[in-house]
Amino acid sequence: MNNRWRTVDIVVAAVLGVGFGVVFWAWGLLWNGPADAIPLPFRAVLYGMWLVPAVVGALVIRKPGAAFFTLTVAALVSVALGSSWGWTLVLQGPLEAAAAELVFAIFGYRVYRLPVGLLAAAMAGLAAGVYDAIVWYKEFSWLAIRLPFIAITVASSVVIAGFGGYALTRALANTGALDRFPAGRERAAV
Repeated sequence: MNNRWRTVDIVVAAVLGVGFGVVFWAWGLLWNGPADAIPLPFRAVLYGMWLVPAVVGALVIRKPGAAFFTLTVAALVSVALGSSWGWTLVLQGPLEAAAAELVFAIFGYRVYRLPVGLLAAAMAGLAAGVYDAIVWYKEFSWLAIRLPFIAITVASSVVIAGFGGYALTRALANTGALDRFPAGRERAAV
């Protein structure tokens, strides 16, 4: 297996990152707008969207660093667009991305099946939930708000980033858009 990044890998990961960065910015408007009426910790059901690029990037590119690169680009784009969280995302995005990347590394960058995608999403959600609990919600009780927030964030990440990211990758592969990648060639072989 060749782990060297091709130009097409870089371009596709960057395009995915930029596209999701725009989605992140819009998702932030939802989080701070209508969803603001949902009390903590339950608002965390929306959290998984911010972690989708880590799973999709890894499932599409299948090279070391793909989860990290794609989610980090998305976070930086959302900062550039004026995210309400500002420069804190310069740290938080790569932190969440590294958690997802770790899972693919543990599997030697050889397994890109649904269970590994779900585990990567869960780890990214855990990193995100812990970060938020410590940085943004430090005035709240651990038992009443912060631990439930972390648990709901992990669950949201598994559903939205894990299952959703896997489904998005399969849907893209089925269109033929990923034929230059292993995810697309798997479709062709079936």
